[in-house]
Amino acid sequence: MIDLTEECPPDKIIYDEERGEYICTETGEVLEERVVDEHADWRAFTPEEKTKKPRTGPPIDQSIHDLGISSTIDWKDVDVYGTKFDVEQKMKAMKLRKWQLRTRLKSSEDRNLYQAMREIERITSLLKLPKAVKDDASAIYRKALEKKLVRGRSIDEIVAASIYAACRRMKVVKSLDEIAKYTKSKRSEIARAYRLLLAKLDIEIPVIDPKDYLMSIADAVKADMKSVRKALEIIEKAKNIGITSGRDPAGIAAAALYIGVVLNNEPITQHDIASVAGITDVTLRNRYKELVNVLKLKNE
Repeated sequence: MIDLTEECPPDKIIYDEERGEYICTETGEVLEERVVDEHADWRAFTPEEKTKKPRTGPPIDQSIHDLGISSTIDWKDVDVYGTKFDVEQKMKAMKLRKWQLRTRLKSSEDRNLYQAMREIERITSLLKLPKAVKDDASAIYRKALEKKLVRGRSIDEIVAASIYAACRRMKVVKSLDEIAKYTKSKRSEIARAYRLLLAKLDIEIPVIDPKDYLMSIADAVKADMKSVRKALEIIEKAKNIGITSGRDPAGIAAAALYIGVVLNNEPITQHDIASVAGITDVTLRNRYKELVNVLKLKNE
């Protein structure tokens, strides 16, 4: 490869697909040749063509421990023509699967990833989380394993913390309590692991608006839309004053909704809302008193 980027401005460099070369249109120099084209080798215009034509294999999948790049032996026990295996062929296939699995799980790191990816798949499926969250949680866990943050800790708590971090990053509203429900780890252990991930992996967590939590809480307790609208109004006022900064958005959303249902005379208790929001009754009462006093809602 010839480095002529100083002489050739980036906007003058083109890629010649037929020759597999990068060429400077200003000087005519070949900057790089025999470039491997990593795209699919056929153009496809329908889902059927996309399935049949490409020979590049499936895309890399973060949620599979080996990224999905290794081959797998099917469990159907049939040949390419659909003919079922006889007993001898079944035994051979079983042995091949066993050895193939062993080769995929050669190291302790492979075995750790294999177990963790299966656990992420199980929890995200039970919580009905989107694939984007599952993939992000898988990527976060891989980073934690690479940084040796899993050492001395259970796979369960790091998996749960990774899922919670992915939910926060994707703005999918799930509390620690909801995630902890499907693991063997305690909420406090998951929270500690989550703080560790934030500190060691430099994960950027966007600021979540209390409104993102409000609708899911309201749906769970079957609050009336009149109460929800009042809660939205309260949250907006609180944000304008600045009392939401540094507060748990779930707590603010829960307190605002409770004010809404009280003003709307709905038979929904503090405990009902707090348990759905994943906070304690004490936290809800504190946020409630704070909003009522600061926004002067007593006379409404």
